[in-house]
Amino acid sequence: MLKKIIIPCLLFSSIVFSQKSIDPTPEDIALATELKIKYDDEDVVILNSNEIISFEINNKTNKVISTHIINEEIMNIGFRSDIQKYVIYDNESNVNYISVKYRNKKFAYFKINDEAISDDGLFHHDARVKYKNIDFPVKGYKYFFETKKEVKDIKYFTNIYLSNEYAIENKKIKIIIPSWLQLELKELNFGDLDIKKTESIEEKSGDKIIIYEMKNLKGKFEESQSPGPSYIYPHILFLAKSYTHNKETEVLFNETKDLYKWYKSLVDSMDEHPEELKEEIARLTVNATTDEEKIKNIYYWVQDNIRYIAFEDGIAGFKPDESQNVYKKRYGDCKGMANLTRQMLKEAGFDARFTWIGTKRLVYDYSTPSLIVDNHMICTVFIDGKKVYLDGTEKFNSYGEYAERIQGKQVLIEDGDTFLLENIPIVDAIKNKETYVFNAQIVDDALVGNVDKTFDGESRSYFLSYLNLLNNDNKDEVIKSYLDNDNKNLQVTDIVTSNLENRDGTLDISCHLTQKNMVSSFDEEIYIDLDTKKDFEKFIFKDRQTDYLFSFKKYLTSIINLEIPSDYKIQNIPESILIDTEYFKIDVSFSQTGNILTYSKTFIIKKAIIKKEKFIEWNETIKKLKSIYNQQLILTK
Repeated sequence: MLKKIIIPCLLFSSIVFSQKSIDPTPEDIALATELKIKYDDEDVVILNSNEIISFEINNKTNKVISTHIINEEIMNIGFRSDIQKYVIYDNESNVNYISVKYRNKKFAYFKINDEAISDDGLFHHDARVKYKNIDFPVKGYKYFFETKKEVKDIKYFTNIYLSNEYAIENKKIKIIIPSWLQLELKELNFGDLDIKKTESIEEKSGDKIIIYEMKNLKGKFEESQSPGPSYIYPHILFLAKSYTHNKETEVLFNETKDLYKWYKSLVDSMDEHPEELKEEIARLTVNATTDEEKIKNIYYWVQDNIRYIAFEDGIAGFKPDESQNVYKKRYGDCKGMANLTRQMLKEAGFDARFTWIGTKRLVYDYSTPSLIVDNHMICTVFIDGKKVYLDGTEKFNSYGEYAERIQGKQVLIEDGDTFLLENIPIVDAIKNKETYVFNAQIVDDALVGNVDKTFDGESRSYFLSYLNLLNNDNKDEVIKSYLDNDNKNLQVTDIVTSNLENRDGTLDISCHLTQKNMVSSFDEEIYIDLDTKKDFEKFIFKDRQTDYLFSFKKYLTSIINLEIPSDYKIQNIPESILIDTEYFKIDVSFSQTGNILTYSKTFIIKKAIIKKEKFIEWNETIKKLKSIYNQQLILTK
């Protein structure tokens, strides 16, 4: 009987003792309360983070290995939190360990999950993630997170970000650079952050020790239409120049020419059989009367017939697939599509070349020799003394048009054993002009008339993408849905379009439109809601932390010509507004000629971006615009 009583008591005592050693102390709870005031939007804060980055030579592969160790003390400052701590790796790296410990440094046995990273935009890639789901039961609860990751070849160890998903109170990064390794560190987006940097040399080894210490780092955040992370967050680039091993110096990426040399070695190792493309090339060019027509026919065929699927798997993430493979499979990544375009054009007698580029998501250019600087490949064709850039992944761009995501970006063009550096041309917003003209009459409670709508440049490409993404055989139904925006008060009929297969020039759509419930009559007055679209009415920036990026520069023109009944006159024409700034122009005006009232709107987004410092200016403009939208047009007899 005694044993039956004692054993549970001992067990209970053990549990209580164990629980006390991991539960938050009064000091922890007080600190959590204090931090919650400081980081109101956070539930978890990293109290201390220590990272060590070091390098050694693998004697089997003769490559430089990087080792990255992370130790974090994490606290819950809310009432309860569930988080994931993870490490991403691939075929070029290993995660040696990932562990979580309680406050008392005893292991917390959360399951290690190891999964492929899913991404609908990727067909195949080797990126994986090891992670643990961690729960914080109460306020002030703490864990220690530890991990160690190795990258097998230093050329793939390109950068580290100082920020984390969570706010960081204190952080220290120690980088140990051996004397035999020539490594440059490039600091980006440090700004006015509280970061202290020290450098020293160890006497015995000659290793350089660089230490970064920082405080009060905000957590990463997600906002739609934001610049890429390389524009926003503080990070360090690791530019491995060369290393010395067994008295021999191995050059890595000391200059841009070294980066190009490595890219070219991948290209040279390809097993190309362009003869397998000849029959298709002949078919595409036999009836073409000019060189430009031949190039267009080949380029558009690649756009129309090769499905874009990203492929990132080890060296295949950098080496293009052979053109004959892409042709047979009818799919490829940007590199494979660029190669197919290049080979088909070369077989047709044109000077076409590989072209590497970093899209606008990346802040870098080729003055930084690193694998981090580009994420895309296109083809450049030289014709009549000029360069034309061809991007097969842009399905509906016409020949000579360039997507906003690459405009102005530097490109690296193959040129035998050397290379060319150029920049993609930048075009004005008017190249993407989209117009809407509605010639309306008042019929009962509706505005009725014909609409003409046109699309050019990227507005045309966007519309054609929308049309094809829905995979609907009834194009009229899709166009109708686009025009009436699923507004039950709008009825669209008699749709006529220009050739939807022709991506050159302007795309035209005309239809008959009935806008119901837009007109109200009382006594001898008519009240009209003239504008159903009210462009940008709700486009207000509140609490946004980053610049807003549009998918492309906008040039939107809308004109409503309203026929005023002969026995009525306009009581009061609303005031016009004109705001013209560096980044945008908004012009709304009313005018009358005879019995026709013309309501005209023009919105120009000049640089496809609204800078954060311009949000107040933008918001004030939208407020003025809304004051016009809120006014009814009044006709009196």
